Amino acid sequence: MESGKSEAGVTAKAGRPRAVLIAGPTASGKSALALALAERVGGVVVNADSMQVYRDLRVLSARPTPEEEARVPHRLYGHVDAAAAYSVAHWLEEARAALGEAEREGRLPIVTGGTGLYFKALTQGLSPIPPIPDAVRAQVRGLDLDAPALHARLAAVDPETAARLRPSDTQRLMRALEVFEATGRPLARWQQAPAEPPVLDADSAVRLFLATDRTALRARIAERFHAMMAEGALEEARALLARGLPADRPLLKAHGMPWFARYFSGEITREMAIEGAILDTRHYAKRQDTWFRHQLGGWTALPGDAAAAWLAEAVL
Repeated sequence: MESGKSEAGVTAKAGRPRAVLIAGPTASGKSALALALAERVGGVVVNADSMQVYRDLRVLSARPTPEEEARVPHRLYGHVDAAAAYSVAHWLEEARAALGEAEREGRLPIVTGGTGLYFKALTQGLSPIPPIPDAVRAQVRGLDLDAPALHARLAAVDPETAARLRPSDTQRLMRALEVFEATGRPLARWQQAPAEPPVLDADSAVRLFLATDRTALRARIAERFHAMMAEGALEEARALLARGLPADRPLLKAHGMPWFARYFSGEITREMAIEGAILDTRHYAKRQDTWFRHQLGGWTALPGDAAAAWLAEAVL
């Protein structure tokens, strides 16, 4: 990742880019930047955030408001039920369709979000992992094992993947176990196989990473979470938990949800839940920043106050 102007911005001046990609940690201002650019150029905003695809937590996942969605077309927001199994592969196919639709309509797609794997799949392709049969998925999801036990089980059959995953990341641990159970081949081996051709050639897109001062970002995360509470985040969380979904559903791990579950059960106070959620979000933002900086080569990293002018020069 580079600071200042990159080749992506320079080459975009010679002709209209196929897309604009805006990545960054949570609460860095990606959505507002994408919306402003879409209004200026007649674009469409395409979601690249794995929590914002779900319809159940508009406030807590920081999805655009109905008023913001009415200003320009938005795609892949709030269209998936929290009970559904949704993956990077699902998103990639839907993103392919969204980009094709934008091209036919003469609109510039502006892909924005904080899920690095979505951007990586979009511009680098996916490993050719076959679909997992429902029976295998149900078998793995039904294992009565805690996270450390899942990690130990994975380490026995796929030590390379286990070494890369946090022992507490039950979602990815189960995914890796599903792949092994379904194919007899470790996930690490599949990921080393040649990827499918990418949906979007990275060099045809303007690529921006919002690099936010860490102290300022910590303050913004806290401010935004308190605003979410005033806008009904707690009521959203209560309604989602009332559905009684399986514990492995990704949306139940959205920022604040584990803490709110403990609050509703009487285990902790409301204030403790809020502080815990804010702390978790700050840790997540730090991991996002680290991941993007190591994984997104060829992107331009800029602070928010310089990003809008840079995008205008690169796109217009």
